[in-house]
Amino acid sequence: MIEMSNVSKHYGQFQVLTDCSTTVSKGEVIVVCGPSGSGKSTLIKCVNGLEPFQSGKITVDGVSVGAPETDLPKLRARVGMVFQNFELFPHMSITENLTIGQIKVLKRSAEEATEIGLKLLDRVGLKAQAGKFPGQLSGGQQQRVAIARALSMNPICMLFDEPTSALDPEMVNEVLDVMVELAHEGMTMMCVTHEMGFARKVADRVIFMDQGRIVEDATKADFFGTPRSERAQQFLSKILSH
Repeated sequence: MIEMSNVSKHYGQFQVLTDCSTTVSKGEVIVVCGPSGSGKSTLIKCVNGLEPFQSGKITVDGVSVGAPETDLPKLRARVGMVFQNFELFPHMSITENLTIGQIKVLKRSAEEATEIGLKLLDRVGLKAQAGKFPGQLSGGQQQRVAIARALSMNPICMLFDEPTSALDPEMVNEVLDVMVELAHEGMTMMCVTHEMGFARKVADRVIFMDQGRIVEDATKADFFGTPRSERAQQFLSKILSH
């Protein structure tokens, strides 16, 4: 579904990604973790062309992301993305947030888009909030709306960029529960997250990054058992010790 081969990216002199290669098969759940500034968010933003990269190749469902002829808006419509800060339109109701992309990009009728949007809102437990505006919802609720919005576009895979890091601790689980359910239904997912409990529960593989490189790309059992690199061992000892 997703194939990355020797992807490198730099801002001026600063190298953000160096020779990153991995594959994500259909239905796989990959958790990308690592210290701040290690290139995790940049890596998944390269997958749908939100960040350009200077060398290497990324294909999503056979489409080359970096190729000049690729229709990036069309590709992004097929790759669901959930950001740290929800990115909902504040001046639109929840229903409008869920339907605008379907109507403008997928050319669905307003009726069909609303039906699909409400069904997905129900799925994330928020049907009663359909007429409200984002500012009237909690952070956890807004993030669940953002997930429903991404799903309304019928994505072939989902990218999550630290979806719980801006939330109050008690709201984290309501978002993770939706993500766990998606994983169990076979959605192909790449998730940048520090939620190691989530990784242990649903990840097929864990990618550990440091200083723009993929240091580990291992099964969940191997990663949490005995990571091969000292850097990953240090990271885990800090993150799991509390």
